Amino acid sequence: MIPQLVTVRAGRHRFFVPVVPVALLLSPLLLLAVLGGLIACRVYRISALGALLGVGRLLWALPGARFEIDDGHTAVRVSVR
Repeated sequence: MIPQLVTVRAGRHRFFVPVVPVALLLSPLLLLAVLGGLIACRVYRISALGALLGVGRLLWALPGARFEIDDGHTAVRVSVR
């Protein structure tokens, strides 16, 4: 299942980012990124299918993930649902 909502907490502020609308807005850039990735796979002689499967597995594993970064005065927490 694709992640539906990403919650970013920075200090006292909390931001909810819906994944699907953001992906739709950024889809032209996503197309360029995929094309660039395929070219990089060709240059470095990496299997493009294997790379796409790896990215798919990474996206499949994201729901439920939490990332926390704490650096002195700045604390950022990201949770993917």
